Amino acid sequence: MALIADEVKAKAEVYYDDEICQQCTKLLLKEAGLPNGLLPLKDIMECGYVEETGFVWLKQKKRIDHVFQSLGRWVSYGTDITGFAEKGRIKKVKGIKTRELMIWVPVEEIALDEPKTGKLICKSIAGFSKTFPASAFHIPEKETMDCILLKPVVLMERAPQVIKNN
Repeated sequence: MALIADEVKAKAEVYYDDEICQQCTKLLLKEAGLPNGLLPLKDIMECGYVEETGFVWLKQKKRIDHVFQSLGRWVSYGTDITGFAEKGRIKKVKGIKTRELMIWVPVEEIALDEPKTGKLICKSIAGFSKTFPASAFHIPEKETMDCILLKPVVLMERAPQVIKNN
């Protein structure tokens, strides 16, 4: 596992436990305007967000290989995923790879297409980019009462009071 420097953690909102980290991940994607099924992670142990830089990290117990059925695409999510979140994209991504032909290619950036075309662009460090319908990464949300019981979390657009889960 990659270590997040103590000075980075000191400036961050850090959360532990899968339930609250799943909520934070969904909220991060929503606030960034990205599809809610883009990060199908399991057993998230820790997540964090540094407001001033947009740096985000997610740590899960083990690597997840996920297939997006509507695209027929395999994506591998490592134990440590990092990136810089902003409206419409996550850049400088580490820990996510996609299968191209016979090799796994690291994903460097995930962004919505500028004109609202409903397309998601995934760029690799090798200079390749692929465009997909954003709807392929969307999961219909379930309305449950459990969400009311969880702590409120605000990541990218701050409320006057920020909750830290240290």
